[in-house]
Amino acid sequence: MSAAELYTKGAKVWITDPEVVWKGAELLQDYHDTGGQKTLQIAYEEGGEDTITIKCKDNLPPLRNPDILIGENDLTSLSYLHEPAVLYNLKVRFIDKSVIYTYCGIVLVAINPYEQLDIYGNDIIQAYSGQDMGQMDPHIYAVAEEAFKRVARFEENQSIIVSGESGAGKTVSAKYAMRYFAVVGGSNADETQVEKKVLASNPIMEAIGNAKTTRNDNSSRFGKYIEIRLNKNNQITGAHMRTYLLEKTRVVYQASEERNYHIFYQLCAMAQQPAFQKFKLGHQDDFYYMFQGSNPTIDGVDDAAEFKTTQEAFSMLGITDKQQMMIFQIIAAILHFGNINIQEVDPSGEQAQLNESQELALSGLIEATRIDRNDKHLPIMCELLGINQDQMKKWLCNRKITTVGETLIKPLTVTQASFGRDALAKHIYAKLFDWIVQHINIVLSSGSKENKFIGVLDIYGKNKVEGPRFIGVLDIYGFETFEINSFEQFCINYANEKLQQQFTLHVFKLEQDEYVKEQIEWSFIDFYDNQPCIDLIENKLGILSLLDEECKLPKGSDDNWCRRLYDKHLKHKHFAKPRMSNVAFIIDHFADKVEYQSDGFLEKNRDTVLEEQLNILKASQFELVADLFNDGAKETAKKSKLSNVHMRPGLSRVSSHEGKQPLKGQTMHKKTVGSQFRDSLSQLMETLFSTNPHYIRCIKPNDVKQPFNFEPKRAIQQLRACGVLETIRISAAGYPSRWTYPEFIQRYRVLAIKKDVVKRDMKQTCRNILQKLIQDEDKYQFGKTKIFFRAGQVAYLEKLRSDKLRACGIMIQKHVRGWIWKRKYQKIRRSVLLVQTFGRGLLARRKALYLRRTFAATKIQKMVRGHMARKMYKQIRFTIIRMQSYARGRFARERYVKLRQDAKATVIQKMAKGWLARRRFTKIMRGLVLVQSHYRRRKAKLQLKILKVEAKSVEHIKNVNKGLENKIIELQQKLDVKNKDILQLHRDQMELFNARKEIEKLKHTTENAKLSSNKISELEEYLRILKAELEKEKQEKKDVISEKEILKKDKQMIVEALNNENKSLKDKLNEANQRIKDLESHNTSSDKVHHQVAEDKQMLLDEMAPEREHHQRLVKDYERLQQRYDNLHDEFLIVSGVGLTGKGVSRTPSNLSEISIDTDTDTGTGTGSDKEEKKGKTDPDQGYGTERRPMRDTLLRKGLTEVEGQWKDHNGTVEKKQKADRRTSTSGLLEEKKDDSKEDVTLLLKLQNRIKVVEKEKRALLERLELGEGELERVRTFSSADDVAYSNLHVQELEMENSKIKTEMKKLRECITLDMDSNSGKGGQAYKEFMDQFQAMADELDRRREECVQLRSLMAGRARETHDIANEHYRGSIDIINEDNEIVMAYKTLQQVTRVQENQIEKQKRDQKCEASDFKEQIKELKQENERQEKLIGESLESLSPEKRLEVVIEYEINRLTSENLDLQEENDKLNETLKKYKKALKKLRNKGSDNVSDFPDLDELESSMPTPLKHRDREYMGMLEVNKDDIQQLVRHLVVDLKPKVAKSMIPCLPAYILLMCIRHTDYSNSDDKVQALLSTVVGGIRRVVKKQAGDVNTVSLWLSNTCRLLHNLKQYSGEKTFQVENTAKQNEHCLRNFDLSEYRQILSDLAVHTYQQLLIQMMEQVQPTVVAGILENEAIVGLSGSKPTGLRGRSSSRDMVSDDHIHTLDSMLKMLDSFYAVLATHAVDKELLKQVFRQLCYFIGATALNNLLLRKDMGHWSKGMQIRFNLSHLETWVRDNQLKDSGAIQTLEPIIQASQLLQAKKTDSNVDSICEMCKDLTLSQIVKILNLYTPADEYEEKVPLTVIRKIQDKIKNRKDQSKGNSLLIDTKYMFPVTFPFTASTIELEKLEVPTSLNIDDFVKRM
Repeated sequence: MSAAELYTKGAKVWITDPEVVWKGAELLQDYHDTGGQKTLQIAYEEGGEDTITIKCKDNLPPLRNPDILIGENDLTSLSYLHEPAVLYNLKVRFIDKSVIYTYCGIVLVAINPYEQLDIYGNDIIQAYSGQDMGQMDPHIYAVAEEAFKRVARFEENQSIIVSGESGAGKTVSAKYAMRYFAVVGGSNADETQVEKKVLASNPIMEAIGNAKTTRNDNSSRFGKYIEIRLNKNNQITGAHMRTYLLEKTRVVYQASEERNYHIFYQLCAMAQQPAFQKFKLGHQDDFYYMFQGSNPTIDGVDDAAEFKTTQEAFSMLGITDKQQMMIFQIIAAILHFGNINIQEVDPSGEQAQLNESQELALSGLIEATRIDRNDKHLPIMCELLGINQDQMKKWLCNRKITTVGETLIKPLTVTQASFGRDALAKHIYAKLFDWIVQHINIVLSSGSKENKFIGVLDIYGKNKVEGPRFIGVLDIYGFETFEINSFEQFCINYANEKLQQQFTLHVFKLEQDEYVKEQIEWSFIDFYDNQPCIDLIENKLGILSLLDEECKLPKGSDDNWCRRLYDKHLKHKHFAKPRMSNVAFIIDHFADKVEYQSDGFLEKNRDTVLEEQLNILKASQFELVADLFNDGAKETAKKSKLSNVHMRPGLSRVSSHEGKQPLKGQTMHKKTVGSQFRDSLSQLMETLFSTNPHYIRCIKPNDVKQPFNFEPKRAIQQLRACGVLETIRISAAGYPSRWTYPEFIQRYRVLAIKKDVVKRDMKQTCRNILQKLIQDEDKYQFGKTKIFFRAGQVAYLEKLRSDKLRACGIMIQKHVRGWIWKRKYQKIRRSVLLVQTFGRGLLARRKALYLRRTFAATKIQKMVRGHMARKMYKQIRFTIIRMQSYARGRFARERYVKLRQDAKATVIQKMAKGWLARRRFTKIMRGLVLVQSHYRRRKAKLQLKILKVEAKSVEHIKNVNKGLENKIIELQQKLDVKNKDILQLHRDQMELFNARKEIEKLKHTTENAKLSSNKISELEEYLRILKAELEKEKQEKKDVISEKEILKKDKQMIVEALNNENKSLKDKLNEANQRIKDLESHNTSSDKVHHQVAEDKQMLLDEMAPEREHHQRLVKDYERLQQRYDNLHDEFLIVSGVGLTGKGVSRTPSNLSEISIDTDTDTGTGTGSDKEEKKGKTDPDQGYGTERRPMRDTLLRKGLTEVEGQWKDHNGTVEKKQKADRRTSTSGLLEEKKDDSKEDVTLLLKLQNRIKVVEKEKRALLERLELGEGELERVRTFSSADDVAYSNLHVQELEMENSKIKTEMKKLRECITLDMDSNSGKGGQAYKEFMDQFQAMADELDRRREECVQLRSLMAGRARETHDIANEHYRGSIDIINEDNEIVMAYKTLQQVTRVQENQIEKQKRDQKCEASDFKEQIKELKQENERQEKLIGESLESLSPEKRLEVVIEYEINRLTSENLDLQEENDKLNETLKKYKKALKKLRNKGSDNVSDFPDLDELESSMPTPLKHRDREYMGMLEVNKDDIQQLVRHLVVDLKPKVAKSMIPCLPAYILLMCIRHTDYSNSDDKVQALLSTVVGGIRRVVKKQAGDVNTVSLWLSNTCRLLHNLKQYSGEKTFQVENTAKQNEHCLRNFDLSEYRQILSDLAVHTYQQLLIQMMEQVQPTVVAGILENEAIVGLSGSKPTGLRGRSSSRDMVSDDHIHTLDSMLKMLDSFYAVLATHAVDKELLKQVFRQLCYFIGATALNNLLLRKDMGHWSKGMQIRFNLSHLETWVRDNQLKDSGAIQTLEPIIQASQLLQAKKTDSNVDSICEMCKDLTLSQIVKILNLYTPADEYEEKVPLTVIRKIQDKIKNRKDQSKGNSLLIDTKYMFPVTFPFTASTIELEKLEVPTSLNIDDFVKRM
């Protein structure tokens, strides 16, 4: 079918219109191309008809796309690809749907909305992170994610190219891309702030590089390139920025309604602040460089606040406050510079102070200028820049021309001087701009060593991109054309030509790759090639080349250059000459023809600055100002930092003093601006061609900056200029529509018949369908996986599909309507018959009812009448009786009231009379009492005076004291008596205790006798040990003496080592020389040697870097001072009048010969002495024969001397220094040998000097060693003297103790002998006395020994401290220490402290005595109770028979033996455990020492030799486990850290929690506070470590979540609190904790459980996330319901195509994953309530993730998808119900996504507004509106949602009372519901728990 056949009646077309560009219309007649039809009748959509002329069938109006394709997010998915379709689709999305992003193939079209949109938050970033580009709505984050993903996955080079007009939003787009990279590539840790630094560069660059224009309030007037570097983990580690083509003209000139750069206005806004008053700034209108635009303000922008933001950004990037103030000072100087008024010399003015040139000007010979001496801005400017005012004043009005032998000074005209002033101001600002960028680069690039980085790229950069992997975001001016176009527009359009060529080639390449990939036949696509236009600009004789040649000519001008262009290129098809101008030319660019005015091209290309002015700035007293213009120093600094910071050097835009001196007075740059720009653009294009680009085209919708206002004229101009339409044209020239085979069959299956369908071959099925539908085979191609269609074919298929569906609909309607009417007739007939039957019966029933009612009415009347008569009579009778009773009652009541009132009056009179009498009586009594009181008071006062007099008498005091003394004596006597009683009680107690002890010891007299003999032998052995210790102390003295000899030997060894090291140095030097000779003899060497040489050179460079920097600073200072000297010398020569010849010209000998100050950067550094030497030699250079040329050798020798001086000050380790010097010198020598033989001699001299330095250092160290030996000898002498004194004191004490011990021993032996004789071997009083005295003696001996040791250490320490203090502070004199008697004062203070402590001790003793008396009373009472019980027992036994008495005794003995047996059993268990440990140890030893196996005893023999333990009955356990404090770490390691989930599954659920509880119970039982703290702290720490280490293992985290909760519940259950004991058994209540309150640890465990719960959910959500979109949104469970549409070029993601998915996620896979989670949690016995909370959170996450994706995907916006989603959600709801989780709230969390699916299915008309609002209660307004805007009909039978419906829904929802949900678009997927841990009691009995051997804790846990 041909395209002309589609032009039938009713077809919709586009008609051109001068106002709206394209207008929609509908054909009113068919078009027949065979009949030669020349006209077509059309009807416009807005109304009206018209007739258009058709010249040929190729001139037919463009067809419109079907309505279902309108508003597509990818323009390439449109069936008809042409200009009106693109424009209309963008307009619909922008105006109707408020969407600013649209894909056009590989291009993202971004329309500036001119208002802030809430689509750039972190939630949007997280939503796009990790998603494929084709799955989500168009967004800049999608493009950034695609680039980031390709870097992360494939490490490919990427480019993001942002272009558009000024005001289109390029800068904002680049900022959002950087923000995305900073968030997605940001490090999780807090140790770095690289992301903040990268983002902080934006405010700085906007302040110094952005300005207000007529089109944009924040227009970037430069380009920048930021490389955001990534590490292997795709985290940002650094960045690098490059800038391109700053618009310097804006510094001195602004057009109307425009501003200068923001920083100027920000600085003026802060002028009144104290810190900025020194700049002497004022209002912005006071400066010429700021008020030219006449609109210095921006609406909504506070310059002062923006300035603070800029300062914060400077500080964030490491620019110090001092540097910031210097930057602001330079900017302020530029403003004052612009206010300098340059005037022409006035002939009528004063001539006293004019120079000769100005005098000539006055005489009319030449034109001259001057600056008024009262000009206030010149001195301010000079002061701020630190330069000489007179010099600057002179060279602003003059210039110097240097020839071969003389110098000419020529005055400037006013125009020339003003131009020179502005040129210098621009140059200063450009240099400052470059310095700031360079400093930012140093900060952002520091510490970055990775190759992988992301770049945000602007066009106007100058540095070459280096590095193997990066992403470049190219933020470029769009194609510009104005009424007057100059050099700037020429460069911008030239760059756009190059980028358009790259864009076109890339689009063509993509098309070609797609065709090759799908293996289809294709022919070459013809596309517009702009290479001829590029050649016109950049070829050898192109426009730029001719411009550079004209700039080199002395008398070059813009007119001459323009004439040369006419001569060379007038015949070029892209070049033309305007008809009415000879100073302009026209270039036919790819977007439009542009006329350029040649005026100013040469000056802007030259970018010249007077050299004399630059020399003045170089001599500035401020280092920063001088550095800005010292290019040589900059190059040296770059070289010196090359090894540390990987800078990418670029081309300098302005280089005012490079290379040789030019012959003219003005400095010409090495390269013109055009050449620089061409070179940098070529480098940029190389970079872009080596990357995979992504394109963002920013469109400015209107010129008035009105939000969401779309002007088609402005939009179509930009679409043509930015290449979007070219993309459409290339796509349309090939096969723009592409369908996969399943998609095609699914949609167009209705056009096929049954025999066309081949079930197992989709491709053949599609072939069968298309062969019948489209006869021309060129209209489609079959690829491997897709079908490719020509433009318009999909629309034709859609028409056929629509016709077929319409015919099918008519057929269905015919049969359905017939069936409906037949059924309706049958229903009516049945109804008529039924009505007749019921009607007749109704009439008969009505008649019978009438007869019955008549009879009943007659009877009723009779009865009613009688009843009414009787009722009337009774009522009258009742009324009369009632009236009588009321009357009689009233009379009686009135009489009663009167009698009652009389009685009450009588009572009132009685009470009133009584009250009056009582009141009179009370008043009389009160008066009597007052009189009595006054009288008694007077008597009492009199008595008081008498008593006071008596109290002061002596006799009274004596009587009082006498009574007190008697009481004190009485109390003292009572106290003595009490003390005696206490002593007596103590004696009685001791006697009782001794008696019992004697009774016990009588049983073992023989053993005691043996023990006593053993004790004597032990004492003798102890004496021998003491003697041995004495000998040992003597030996220590000898050891101290021998140490001196050892130190002398060490000294000799050190000297020998140094000598050997010196020899080795010389050997290494010889080896290095030999290696140099070997390298010279061989032309090539191995890679290993080269690598070693490079490493050595690098080490040398690193070591010498500080010296080089110091040297460079000295060189810069020297150059600055030399420059000042040259300026002053020139001034002196000019003032002295030497060499003035000719008319108006002065000549002087040349003083511009350069001074050779070249120094080798790898030699030594200059020091302060070198600087002074340079300052001292300031003799002027009068020519080429001066003495400064031979100065190089002198400086070299002095540099080497300074190296020696620097090395003499180093005090590091000698050995490391020598090795480093050898490596450095050798590597340096080898490297330099390759480059220059002269530098080899320098390095050899340096090495020799270093060897001398090392030898000097060695001698100095030897001298210090000798001095140290003398000092050590004195210290040791002092120490040895102290030790000797201490030893003597210790020996004396030991001898005294020894004699005392011998005396005691003799006395004891005699006592024992007498006792043994008297008692015949029985133990008695002698034995007891011996043991007591021996024990006391041993205790006393130990105490004395400890005191001696402490005293000795204390005295020795004090002596050493005193000696050290004397050496440190008193030059070795110990006597001076106590010169001020400070030791005595310290001793007195110590005594006072000791007294206080003694008082405290005495108080404690008294308290203890009181306690002892209490204890004695208790003992006495217990004795009495014991005696009473014994008496009772004796009486009871006496009353018993002998048999019963024997039974009682036997029972008592049995109980006693049983207790002893249990004790023995415990000892036996301990022995068995010890035996097991010994067995294990023996096994290990036997394994280690297999050679000596015979030395170890046999385990079987050892076991057989042990006694066989007796078997006892099972004991009853207490439900406790004992663990030692030292074994807690091992317990936690085995029970927590090493426990695997597989092992835990084979045990009782939560067994570790029960074991830990049993251990805690034992600590409570033993009341060990330290142990319980250590145990719980270790357990909590162990669980934290396991959860952190195994955070990715759901099994492990679930295990410890359940155990943590179980342990928490157990602590509550056994805490003893009644609220937790409700379900406890009696045994469990007995097991409750008695001593500890662990409520604080319960809180810690609760926090740990919350943390574990969150880790578990995070891991579960990470695993579920990949299945959510596939399972809920994309899973098509209802087959054939989906209505797919073409997805366009963005239907796939390039990063996704290259990686095959290992797993295809479905709804079943998601449900299986949930089943696995449920099984794991159930296996580990997680509480049911907690399990419900887990799945409620998971369901919330699933619903939120699904809804967020639904809101960001347009392909989900139709009713069939809504039905599929609801069906999938029903499966999830069923799963929740099947697992008894219905009451968990999980289903309620799915309500938002459920309501969203219902909204897609619901009718969306005006009548359904209320139902929609009622249905979507859980959706926010933004979500509802977004879904309605996304809704797209899948078929033409559906209708789009009218805007009126959306507006009504918005108004309805805004009036809701409940607005608590907010109005956010996306749901926070990271939100977590608060978790609770409901208490559940355990029924497990602790005493029955067995500890499995698999836990390996039997060795350090004991069951109680």
